[in-house]
Amino acid sequence: MTVLIKIIQLLLSLSILVIVHECGHFLFARLFKVRVEKFYLFFDWPIALFKKKIGDTEYGVGMLPLGGYVKISGMIDESMDHEQMKLPPQPYEFRAKTGPQRLLILTGGVLFNFIFALIIYVGVLSFWGETYLPSKNVTYGIVTDSTGYAMGLRNGDKILEVDGVETDNFYAIIPDIILNDRKVITVDRAGSTVDIPVKKEIIQYLLKNPDVIDARIPFGPFVVTGLAENSPAQTAGVILGDRIVALDSIRFGWYDEFQSYMAANKGKPMTLTIERESAEMDLAIIPTEAGMLGITRDVANIFEFSTKHYNLFQALPAGIKKGVKTTGDYLKQFKLIFSKDTKAYESLGGFITIGSIFPGIWNWQSFWNLTAFLSLILAVMNILPIPALDGGHVMFVIYEIVTGRKPSDKFLEYAQIAGMVILFALLIFANGNDILKLIRK
Repeated sequence: MTVLIKIIQLLLSLSILVIVHECGHFLFARLFKVRVEKFYLFFDWPIALFKKKIGDTEYGVGMLPLGGYVKISGMIDESMDHEQMKLPPQPYEFRAKTGPQRLLILTGGVLFNFIFALIIYVGVLSFWGETYLPSKNVTYGIVTDSTGYAMGLRNGDKILEVDGVETDNFYAIIPDIILNDRKVITVDRAGSTVDIPVKKEIIQYLLKNPDVIDARIPFGPFVVTGLAENSPAQTAGVILGDRIVALDSIRFGWYDEFQSYMAANKGKPMTLTIERESAEMDLAIIPTEAGMLGITRDVANIFEFSTKHYNLFQALPAGIKKGVKTTGDYLKQFKLIFSKDTKAYESLGGFITIGSIFPGIWNWQSFWNLTAFLSLILAVMNILPIPALDGGHVMFVIYEIVTGRKPSDKFLEYAQIAGMVILFALLIFANGNDILKLIRK
């Protein structure tokens, strides 16, 4: 069910963004009286699932869920319509319009995606506000993994500063280190101040594992608030409200110590000590091969989160600022792909990676935040100067405006083919990375 919810959210989000993007092209084309022959959500290959012609435009839903498109008269695009381009230009065609008009039609999709993201951020901030965990409220320090240990971090460290600046949002620390080339993390370790240098070679591991640190949680009180159906805990006789006291007679101080013990003994018979109605009792239990018992606990009250509320007038500049910052951060991530030190290309993901960022339960705040983020990604990716993308078409129109010479239709046709080959290669590479990650798990 969790996977299904993620898939539904992904498809809904991408469908909304494709429609918004193509509306940008469509409306600017209509503004300059350019005929739009088709407007499709998804590609109508091999067939269209639905289509209806209204006026000069055929609207439809295609069978191949890899985006969508508008077919604009007099333009060499993914439809590769050679015959139309052999005829003299008509007043209603794209190629008959001025350079600035064509630029606006080409960039309309990117512009709409960017504006749409800003509108979403403004709406989310005004409706829900912004909730975060202040670093000063991470009372028990951090818990980290092997990557963190390789950096020099230790469980229980309290992060004070990054490059001499106090950190406010705890969960923004690692993204800040990755994107802004931070050099030193200052921590409080058992009352002593320790400076930990951030080496360049560690960035590649942080990209693969951005959850390298989390807030440390005490083991107790461990009250069971959820039980998975047919889980080891349910089979052993655990019920809601039970308080877990020990495992194999070990009374843990920290939840991460409990997790480490479970990971080291997964699949082995254990003795779970619980407290029920003020009396302790032992239950025989066998964790899954993944080291899980199938129980959940409520940790919401352990830390004090902060929520910043906005009215609509406050949310407007704050939402725009957030959109601009998110775009800048994504461009920094994109830059890392070309760095030999970070090997960020190994972390490039496809649809599985995108789908995994959605929560396993339906949450409208998360959905709209992620949709805004994906809208900005779509805008940035589409403006890249690669033939077959909006940015590739823009590049050729700018060349024509500057030089006064229009590239030949045959050149544009070959460029379109080359661009599509590049895009399919990137698509295969990104989704291949996803499959390799699943195999290696």
